[in-house]
Amino acid sequence: MTNQRTNKIFINPFARRMVRIMPIILAALLGCAGILTGWLLLLSPGRVEAYRDQNGNILAGSISEKTFVSIGGTEQGMFIKGKNTDNPVLLFLHGGPGMPTYFLSKQYPARLEDNFTVCYWEQRDAGISYSPDITAESMTAEKLVSDTIEVTNYLRERFGQEKIYLMGHSWGSFLGIQAAAKEPALYYAYIGVSQITKQLESEKLAYKWMMERYTQAGNTAKANKLKEYPILENDTAAVAWFKDPARDTTMHELGIGTMHNMKDVYSGVFFPFLGTREYTIGEKFNTFFRSRPFLKKETKLIDQLFAADIPAEVPKLEIPVYFLSGSYDLTVNHDLNKAYLERLQAPIKGYYTFSESAHCPMHEEPVRFLEIMVKDVLNETIALAEKNRHWYSYGIATYGGRVLGGRRLGH
Repeated sequence: MTNQRTNKIFINPFARRMVRIMPIILAALLGCAGILTGWLLLLSPGRVEAYRDQNGNILAGSISEKTFVSIGGTEQGMFIKGKNTDNPVLLFLHGGPGMPTYFLSKQYPARLEDNFTVCYWEQRDAGISYSPDITAESMTAEKLVSDTIEVTNYLRERFGQEKIYLMGHSWGSFLGIQAAAKEPALYYAYIGVSQITKQLESEKLAYKWMMERYTQAGNTAKANKLKEYPILENDTAAVAWFKDPARDTTMHELGIGTMHNMKDVYSGVFFPFLGTREYTIGEKFNTFFRSRPFLKKETKLIDQLFAADIPAEVPKLEIPVYFLSGSYDLTVNHDLNKAYLERLQAPIKGYYTFSESAHCPMHEEPVRFLEIMVKDVLNETIALAEKNRHWYSYGIATYGGRVLGGRRLGH
């Protein structure tokens, strides 16, 4: 009897306090959600900003638009930016699959728009091109290459130019070099940034390097996480590893991810994207929570990527070719694409290593990147390209004798 009465005395006041406190907690949570929603609405008008002169007037001859075009039977979105529409047109193919990087051009401007009319096309079912009607079975590399050519022809017709420039970054380079090989007459030149060659081999080289780094540092937790995906013994595990967020986390932590100095994918990619004003809230949600997971997990695009051997499939291009790569880039192996370019047959070809960059040299070293585009690419020369210098370390890259990963390499 005494114990029962004691429990009642204890429980009832506690329950009464919780009843009083819960509405306060709920109100606080709703208030925070409202503030966050309001903040996102302010940052998400979904409109592009025009280029303006020093007097605040729209810059004559410039273009700054977000447009949607029927490509391959479905509506696809693109941002078209340039300070003078008389400039050459450059089609930029983003990475992923399903990871548009137009927002990075806002935070880390490469200023390509000063000399080109740049089309940042967001590929089928990616970013602002997301559609719930697209099926996984319809998403193939062949279809995306076909889309690339169709976007090319749209730009040629719209801007009245016989040819355009084609730039592929990472996954985009996987598509771009195939489009350039298939329809060379449409392009002045092909620019491969972090050019994909044999991505399965690249993944294994990066995995081995990361495992060595964590083992040497005594970081058993990270090493054990990698061991969950034995990609050196099992190719199937490589696909699962590529889809696991831990891959991006470890690469960023070790400085071989998006950018060498970007150590966290959330603060470096996710939050900057949320703050980009050119996307609506719905488009932001679709990009990260519908499009990207769908393309990475439901389609066979990654399987196609890992099965491909680009050096064997594209041994020759009939147009000038330029490869630009960061010395810290193990996301797409620097040495593999340099070896590929040396074997690739092309009328003009140049290789450029960016010594302070990882996977995005256009954003990490934008001044030099633009200089190469203006002085070499536009003039069909290789005056700034590397000459007679070699770095073959199969997974560890160096530039000018610099050391990456604790090993000094010859050159």
